[in-house]
Amino acid sequence: MRLRKKPHTDEKLKLFEDFVTVGEVEPIKKDLTRELFVELGTGMGDFITQIAEQNPQVNFIGLEVEKTCVLSAARKVREKNLGNVRLIVFDVENIAEIFSEHEVDRLYINFCDPWPKKRHAKRRLTHERFLEKYKKILKVGGEIFFKTDNRGLFDFSLEQFAAAGLEVHDVTNNLHENEPPDNIRTEYENKFGAAGVPINFCVARFADE
Repeated sequence: MRLRKKPHTDEKLKLFEDFVTVGEVEPIKKDLTRELFVELGTGMGDFITQIAEQNPQVNFIGLEVEKTCVLSAARKVREKNLGNVRLIVFDVENIAEIFSEHEVDRLYINFCDPWPKKRHAKRRLTHERFLEKYKKILKVGGEIFFKTDNRGLFDFSLEQFAAAGLEVHDVTNNLHENEPPDNIRTEYENKFGAAGVPINFCVARFADE
């Protein structure tokens, strides 16, 4: 569901131009001496700001199509004074336009839209057509960390991972039952966890060719 755009969002985003980009289409310049982790759909920024704070040696890029969400995330980045986070207002559909081949070390997909109708399956961020895009930008051995509260989407995603040649590990249908100490909860994860909704999780990577 799209958020209602708040007045003056574009003007407010300009206050964060040092680390927020709107509509970047050219390949972005990155520090190649550091690992690069990318979150597909940053939401309000809880996850990316926490993990970036805990891993200052890693560069993080958050892609999010909703400007209102990016504005919220940008404020959190500024509050924490994080120099290793960049946010881009961008559609994941075009992800290959801003990353070079095999330069991303890790992708995070947290609680993406499940697109429950069968005719919309190709819009799911774990559909095989998206996985082919990720394969081009991930380094050899690069991984995809995937979380969702939607069991149907999770089962579908496991099938898609297998079809695309990904190896899957750390699979669980109840992440919080024995929650890893390094797990970072997103805003949705906190909401669903409080309601007792099981969280599905796995890590996938393309098998060595």
